[in-house]
Amino acid sequence: MPTKMSRRMRELVKKVEEDKIYQPLEALSLLKETATAKFDETAEAHIRLGIDPKYTDQQLRTTVSLPKGTGQTVRVAVIARGEKVKEAEDAGAEIYGSEELIDDISKGMMDFDILIATPDMMPKVAKLGRVLGPKGLMPSPKGGTVTADLQPAVEAFKAGKLEFRADKAGIVHVMFGKASFAAEDLLANLKALQETIERNRPSGAKGRYWRTIYVSASMGPSIQIDISALQDLSLTGAA
Repeated sequence: MPTKMSRRMRELVKKVEEDKIYQPLEALSLLKETATAKFDETAEAHIRLGIDPKYTDQQLRTTVSLPKGTGQTVRVAVIARGEKVKEAEDAGAEIYGSEELIDDISKGMMDFDILIATPDMMPKVAKLGRVLGPKGLMPSPKGGTVTADLQPAVEAFKAGKLEFRADKAGIVHVMFGKASFAAEDLLANLKALQETIERNRPSGAKGRYWRTIYVSASMGPSIQIDISALQDLSLTGAA
């Protein structure tokens, strides 16, 4: 059965021209205009790539540092031992510990957005795979969440660093700010995301890599962006 569209959404959809591919700044201004919920909606990007992630050389998993931040308060947990636990506390992590933290997480404690682990703790963290995996919270070297260098890692994730990956269909779903951001700030973040995806193009990706980019507020309609125009933009501080 087709989903019944609310009157609010029907009105918002009318603001987006059907089949139009928008210039980046115009699209982001329209995203702000269609964010009419009673809370500060998240700005989302949905990017279809010409990859098939079932092949290991066509997988994309990496991190991006959004120059204008995420607009969210990020709660960081760190699993370490010895002096590294104190280092995590000093760096600003909300939750930190060793085996006892692993036990708490295994029992369902999930009061964090990012989980960082030191390499020596990963054999013990591995048993949390069934709990953390489905939520995308399992630490990984590619995601920058397995590291012995805790202070810069904690500070980076709190400042706007995000981990993302392409799903099974080769689509990247990632937030890149809040609808309350200035359109120019959203553009700086989206440009950083585009450049990161370009730099991390999988070695096995053949043919046309970029297929489509849509943006939306979390409760708003999708707006298609001109990929070439976004690629051609040169923004100071957007890299």
